[in-house]
Amino acid sequence: MPSLGASAPHPTSITVHQRSRVLEISFSDDAYFRIPFELMRVYSPSAEVRGHGPGQEVLQTGKRDVELTGIEPVGNYAIQPTFSDGHASGLFSWEYLYFLGTKQDELWRRYEQRLASAGISRDAPMDAEA
Repeated sequence: MPSLGASAPHPTSITVHQRSRVLEISFSDDAYFRIPFELMRVYSPSAEVRGHGPGQEVLQTGKRDVELTGIEPVGNYAIQPTFSDGHASGLFSWEYLYFLGTKQDELWRRYEQRLASAGISRDAPMDAEA
């Protein structure tokens, strides 16, 4: 993920929409995104999802209906969401949220390809992979 640099856009508003399960976020450069909770969850920047190095990523499934049950600011650079499945260890920097917003289509395609390659349904419970 390329760095946005010191003059990177920062959020001007963040709204959680529970019914549609999206995080609406506007940035100082007038960029505006509606990021689905599911996308945030399957691409969480946590070690639980990413692993501790290349090749250790854990394919997330069963997250279609995941909700955001809490959101805490982290300094002036990130938020830490809590998801309804108990996941709360990912710090979503402004830079990472911007990345998720701009690359949504590509990230969904990549996720669907990983599911297909693994022969797993998007809605399969996580323990179905074991």
